[in-house]
Amino acid sequence: MLSVKNLSISFKSNKLQNTVVHDISFELKQQQILGIVGESGSGKSVTSLAILGLLSKNAKIKGDIIFNDINLKSLSEKEFQQIRGNKISMIFQEPMSSLNSSLTCGYQVMEILLQHKKLANKVAKEQVIELFNKVKLPRAAVIFNQYPHQLSGGQKQRVMIAMAIACKPQILIADEPTTALDVTVQKEIIQLLKELQRETEMSIIFISHDLSLVSEIADNVLVMYQGNIVEQGEVKQVFRAPKHNYTKALINSKPNLKERIKKLPTVQDFMNGTFQKEIYSDLERTQFHKNIYSKKPLLEVKNLATYFISNNSFFFGKKNVVKAVDNVSFQLFEGETLGLVGESGCGKTTLGRTILHLEKAIKGTIFYKQKDITNLSKNELKVFRKEVQIIFQDPFSSLNPRIPVGKAIMEPMKVHTIFSSYEERKKHVLDILNKVGLEEAHFYRYPHEFSGGQRQRIGIARTIALKPKLIICDESVSALDVSVQAQVLNLLNTLKEEFGFTYIFISHDLAVVKYMSDQLVVMNKGKIEEIGDADTIYKTPKTTYTKKLIDAIPKGIDD
Repeated sequence: MLSVKNLSISFKSNKLQNTVVHDISFELKQQQILGIVGESGSGKSVTSLAILGLLSKNAKIKGDIIFNDINLKSLSEKEFQQIRGNKISMIFQEPMSSLNSSLTCGYQVMEILLQHKKLANKVAKEQVIELFNKVKLPRAAVIFNQYPHQLSGGQKQRVMIAMAIACKPQILIADEPTTALDVTVQKEIIQLLKELQRETEMSIIFISHDLSLVSEIADNVLVMYQGNIVEQGEVKQVFRAPKHNYTKALINSKPNLKERIKKLPTVQDFMNGTFQKEIYSDLERTQFHKNIYSKKPLLEVKNLATYFISNNSFFFGKKNVVKAVDNVSFQLFEGETLGLVGESGCGKTTLGRTILHLEKAIKGTIFYKQKDITNLSKNELKVFRKEVQIIFQDPFSSLNPRIPVGKAIMEPMKVHTIFSSYEERKKHVLDILNKVGLEEAHFYRYPHEFSGGQRQRIGIARTIALKPKLIICDESVSALDVSVQAQVLNLLNTLKEEFGFTYIFISHDLAVVKYMSDQLVVMNKGKIEEIGDADTIYKTPKTTYTKKLIDAIPKGIDD
């Protein structure tokens, strides 16, 4: 059905041709799901955009892309428009930026049908509602008239899938369609795509950096690294007996659910052949817990509640109370990592923000170092915020693009009077950049000059520059490639040992949280669903909700 032969893609930059895809070949057969795996920059998304004719004009493409005996490279833009969205369709990674925020969800899907099928508006609307039901959107007729911002992440992704399958395409390209979604929503999307593929008999190209996830949906897989296909074959064969070191790295960079290792392997470890697995034994863990839990808690939260009030009706002023955090209590000990896990909307981020006094608690008490900090004066809050810091999910949006990173790290140090001179602060920042795996030259560079993993390291550097006691990591690795994620998790653990940090680690990924955490708090609808030792909860979850979260983790072929 689709044959890519000797494809090379390069982009012209400063009169130089930068080749990003090197002479790759593969085939997609009828009713087949083909997984393409690789990290950011491996060439997988660029390849899919070339298939759809969506690359920029400065792209130079060599080789052939044959679809149903037609060479797509030879088509004009007008001819391509008859294929794009009709015969070959695509689900993009970020539904919020792919959907038009000023148009209703229903109208955006209708546009596809009106353009390619020439239907009457009434018929098109009926088909859209039918599509919404097919992708299992609740209240399909209501969502038809809603705007993207009124939907959850999973619902927006379902709208994108409905749009992609509206014209019953022969090929569907899904580019990282579940990256930022909860594990439970991710599992639902994977199952939905498999059902749709069986029902419509279309072929799917599923692009991801997560080999475990691809193993749950794909028949065949090809692994891309630095623009080359380094391995391809049946999923079971590649997953059980990987031949290339890069494939081995992708499989092993994810935290292992069965055993704790002291340091996660990275791609570089496998490519250099330097990785040596060292197990964190149950005895070592028990001894560590005995030591930290014998002391008084660093932070204690008692019956904390944070509610939000919204108007249901503009005219009648009906108020709706959202109990984001509802009667939550727990203790956190110095040197501990407390995992906070749950689906989007469960209240975990609001809980973190309430502890930081970024949201106001309506009731309950927060003790820090045995002192009640629920209501602080302005000066007391300044001291508290120096000792309790946060690492955000998106480091790029939390950095000022107009100032170099060295200055961005030094600014809060100046506010909190850490060191008395510029020279002392700069020396401290250069030392920290080195500790987080960056170079001194990076002090003068701007945020846009760094990769996602490097920007997260800058975010960590800015946080630890204030010498905090407690750090709240809010989804700080969720958008990173598996290997970069491993690097950042290793870094956080190393810094914890060196500086004696205490972490609240917030994530929807239970595998990552389990690897990082001593104690685990599972949240659901503002309440604590389950609390206890991370390993114990994973082995013997007490509630149906926790079991559902654990079951949703992509576990690979042999699990």
